[in-house]
Amino acid sequence: MAEIIAGVIPNKMARNRWRGILRYGLFNGLKLRYKLRRDNSIPSCNLAICAIAKNEGPYFKEWIEWHLNQGVEKFYIYDNDSADNTRQVLEPYIKRGVVEYNYFPGLQRQLPAYDDCLERHRTDTRWIAFIDIDEFIVPIKDKSIPQFLSRFNDASVVEINWLIYGSGGAQKQTPGGVMERFKCHSKPDHILNRHVKSIVNPRRVYSVIGCHEVARIKGKAFDSHGNTIKQNFRDRQPQQDVIRINHYAVKSYEEFLNKRARGRARGQVKKRIRGLEYFDRFDLNDISEQ
Repeated sequence: MAEIIAGVIPNKMARNRWRGILRYGLFNGLKLRYKLRRDNSIPSCNLAICAIAKNEGPYFKEWIEWHLNQGVEKFYIYDNDSADNTRQVLEPYIKRGVVEYNYFPGLQRQLPAYDDCLERHRTDTRWIAFIDIDEFIVPIKDKSIPQFLSRFNDASVVEINWLIYGSGGAQKQTPGGVMERFKCHSKPDHILNRHVKSIVNPRRVYSVIGCHEVARIKGKAFDSHGNTIKQNFRDRQPQQDVIRINHYAVKSYEEFLNKRARGRARGQVKKRIRGLEYFDRFDLNDISEQ
């Protein structure tokens, strides 16, 4: 119903915002606004990441350690019925209080996981980034992600562009971390890099829209240059000079096939398995950092 009603709105940004509001529910939205106006609690966590994952065990350690070094304090991990060593890898971080682990089985669980995270952590977390395990937030002009965010105290959301990394011709998975093994990426202005992921103030948003945007309660959305966002991300040129998200969408061909077999956390039953053309589309190796 939310898709049908929002679909008649001609402006893309307004349409997406109303899609998120209607998904959340108008009555629920009124209750939330009432609750938040009366909540003056101080968040105990400045910056957290929320992610849903299935059978990503081999990649978690590098991903968590990288973001800890960039100033992330907590990870809200939703385990979508993993059958590998995910829980074993996460256990030390769970014991340290760095990871909050949630077992979250079922189909089409990405958006429900994100919504659940918002409801749980609206008032105890200042910022929440919604990204995947194959995405690494990389500050370019700041020493940390919190230093970057310090310029956005009045923001509801900050959107950060991808920089897509390809396989570099690798057919098989080899030892080493993802960031160490894959050094070739797309041209910065490639159209796929227009995609964004969001870092949000959970007190100022209702819910997620897809996996890229959120529906705001109040306040403004900004790009990484500090400009107020007035166009949908698909209509804007990508920015990677201040901060970016390294997106290792395919890795080696062997790893892509494993990723394909896991299915998509968001996709419908008939669309859970990516087509093989996905590899060709995202295997972008135009520029080498070596």
